[in-house]
Amino acid sequence: QVHVVESGGGLVQAGGSLRLSCVASGIIYSINNMGWYRQAPGKQRVLVAGISSGGRTNFGDSVKGRFNISRDNAKYTVNLQMNSLKPEDTAVYYCRVTNSLNGEYWGQGTQVTVSS
Repeated sequence: QVHVVESGGGLVQAGGSLRLSCVASGIIYSINNMGWYRQAPGKQRVLVAGISSGGRTNFGDSVKGRFNISRDNAKYTVNLQMNSLKPEDTAVYYCRVTNSLNGEYWGQGTQVTVSS
């Protein structure tokens, strides 16, 4: 059974930092892309950051220069380091994992709240 589990969310003041972690298990075949998306109340889910199996990264425009993404292929984990947080970063953050058969798996999400 597939499990994608996020951790590390919480409440932080503007300007602070948080680190989100995601671990995937039970996924058949090679994991390809891993990434983070977020969804604020009343808004669509959008890409925050992604990283390919080869380490290529991409970021949403609003987080470039503030967030960083990394992965550990041996441990099936992906991390999101979030710095200089702003109130508009408040959202539920979701981890997404894809495999070589184009399977797509999502975590349950973790809440990030940035107070002004």
